[in-house]
Amino acid sequence: MSHENIPSSVDLNSDMGEGFGAYRLGDDAAILEIVTSANVACGFHAGDPEIMASTYQLAKAKGVAVGAHPGFPDLWGFGRRNIPFSLGEIERLVAYQVGAAQALSAYAAHPITYVKAHGALGNLTQTDEGVARAVMNAIRAVDPSLAHLTIALGFQERLAREAGLPVFSEIFADRAYTDEGHLVNRKLPGAVIHDAEEAAARVVRMVRARGIETVGGKVLRTSVDSICVHSDTASAVAIARTIRERLSQEGIKVKPFIKSAQI
Repeated sequence: MSHENIPSSVDLNSDMGEGFGAYRLGDDAAILEIVTSANVACGFHAGDPEIMASTYQLAKAKGVAVGAHPGFPDLWGFGRRNIPFSLGEIERLVAYQVGAAQALSAYAAHPITYVKAHGALGNLTQTDEGVARAVMNAIRAVDPSLAHLTIALGFQERLAREAGLPVFSEIFADRAYTDEGHLVNRKLPGAVIHDAEEAAARVVRMVRARGIETVGGKVLRTSVDSICVHSDTASAVAIARTIRERLSQEGIKVKPFIKSAQI
């Protein structure tokens, strides 16, 4: 592969603010020292007004761009269970959460610039055209200037591009992909990658190839605008740090795919 084909920069994002009340999940402060974009839970699958405001404030202090991370209203299951809402209900629950994120991020003087769907809802935006359109419609209705951070090769990515909306594609550093380009079910062995060196080497290969690496050895070509590291895994900080180091060694800068005017 020629040097010209290697991207000059890529974003590194992580899900943040996923505690609730007195409960905390993940080391947000440590992750925010490494990533360039933070997807902040909006109170449905995790998060609350106190956590949201403090997370936005900390991200601003660290120079990290922020976005809304809406999910199903499922605190018990952390938003990782499919709940049979109608498409209209999905539009409204996403709009509600994006509005909450805009309010709390404005309060923290660090406005959100994008939206990324969480968990089961996010997975459905990749594989279910109706759900993808519902999420897209909700974001566009609330604020069409907000970017859509979407799972690469999914329905939401395609629909948002066709609609002329700002859209960016993400790949996952710590999740395995099927040969169809879908995320391997978390219940299956090998679905989540915990080894930092393995995850970083895989990310570098995918960024250089501009494609998703599947469990069957395929490389599915796609835009790679952002790399996600889940903050709730035990090795999240090590994975994020190692990825950033390896990308730097490859001459690939790590910076937000869309930068807030506040940073």
